[in-house]
Amino acid sequence: MANSFPSSGGGRRPGHYQRRNNDPFAGIRRNHRIRVPQIRVISPEGKQLGIMQTEKALHLAIEVGLDLVEVAPNAQPPVCRIMDFGKYVYEEQKKSSHAKVTASRIKEIEFTVRIAENDFLTKLKRGEHFLNQGSKVKLRLKFRGRELAHPELGFDVMNKAITELAGMGAPDSPPRRMGKQINVMLTPLPANKRKPKFVHEDDEPIAEDDTDPETPDHDEAHDDTDQE
Repeated sequence: MANSFPSSGGGRRPGHYQRRNNDPFAGIRRNHRIRVPQIRVISPEGKQLGIMQTEKALHLAIEVGLDLVEVAPNAQPPVCRIMDFGKYVYEEQKKSSHAKVTASRIKEIEFTVRIAENDFLTKLKRGEHFLNQGSKVKLRLKFRGRELAHPELGFDVMNKAITELAGMGAPDSPPRRMGKQINVMLTPLPANKRKPKFVHEDDEPIAEDDTDPETPDHDEAHDDTDQE
């Protein structure tokens, strides 16, 4: 009878899984992994050393206790730099980590065209609090129904909010309309230049949610069809 089980001589063993290499720097060739005969070399200071034999460039790197790292593999010949590869990896990981932390610290405040004054003030307090904590704040305004016919009203609300928060943060760019929304991102000012206008030490704590909670405006009960 023919054996229906796979031969033990080839393929993976049952229950054996190939481990995937998740190191984003594993594909960067360096030192003895650089096999081409000639390369264009850059010094640790960024100075062009010209084209030379790979073996000679590797010898130069070893002499100063550094690595020969391929930085432009598709160039003719490939471009390599003499550098501290371990320090390079550390700096790149640090940048990536900082970018992730920054992305997670973006707070969002939502407005409407007909927002009531007390709700507007509450949202400004939240925005000021987030900026004071060092978080970027995204201001977003949503149009409803016939409000789309008067986008200038939405821009008025957003510009007023930017002005009120000017002591704490500055817009990355002017407010922009995208479909039924107007968006603008505020970046906090340096801590020594922030001037709180709404938040004070004796105020009640503000929730640290990433997004602004849905706060119904006083006039939301009216149907959009009643707007003329």
